[in-house]
Amino acid sequence: MSQFLEISGLKARIDADGQEKQILRGVDLSIPPGEVHAIMGPNGCGKSTLSYVLAGREDYEVTAGSVLFKGQDLLAMEPEERAAAGLFLAFQAPVELPGVNNANFLRTAVNAVRRARGQDELDAVAFLKLARTAAKELSMAPDMLKRNVNVGFSGGEKKRNEVLQMTMLEPSFAILDETDSGLDVDALRIVAEGVNRLRSPQFSALVITHHQKLLDYLVPDRIHVMAQGRIILSGGPELAREIDREGYTKFLAEAEAA
Repeated sequence: MSQFLEISGLKARIDADGQEKQILRGVDLSIPPGEVHAIMGPNGCGKSTLSYVLAGREDYEVTAGSVLFKGQDLLAMEPEERAAAGLFLAFQAPVELPGVNNANFLRTAVNAVRRARGQDELDAVAFLKLARTAAKELSMAPDMLKRNVNVGFSGGEKKRNEVLQMTMLEPSFAILDETDSGLDVDALRIVAEGVNRLRSPQFSALVITHHQKLLDYLVPDRIHVMAQGRIILSGGPELAREIDREGYTKFLAEAEAA
């Protein structure tokens, strides 16, 4: 089976306080079309850095390796080109945009991506109809589209707003960077259902999480354990339950001994 995303020997660093810090130390990861994979690992192991590098955040420097996305060199693309190609990143901590209307922001983003894909733009009426339907499925308050982006939103509202953006942008590959962080059980289920509605042979996702509960709802095809900037172990959904019971110590010790 051809791979949707193929990461080989990826290394990346960041300049922190005038010092270069190597974070990714040789990541190898393959995700086939139609599959949802999850990455788990201790704090500081490079999970979020991987998501930023894939999305094209400019303050991270790739020093080695390659990333192919649907056969294209992802690392050679600008962030907006990656979005147009179908990549979406849901942030761990979505930022507030004072003075920017949520609906206007979302319609601008959707139409920019549609233009890049050669699709017709959505007029205001068509957009609002789709957005209101998607917001209702996520149990979002009706006025959230009228408010400024994430301003005054609770943690759960911000994460639902991220999933709303993902739904409207229709990506073929989504990266969820700890989208479950700070969510109660009901919000967790609603966010997971939003992701599951997108699942198809043309959609894949990489879910970064600390919590096995989200994976109960998503039921990923593969689980990967990350430590010290690389993938040290991969397995099926049962691996997440083992981590939930025993933590990471056992796996870290086995990786160091190998």
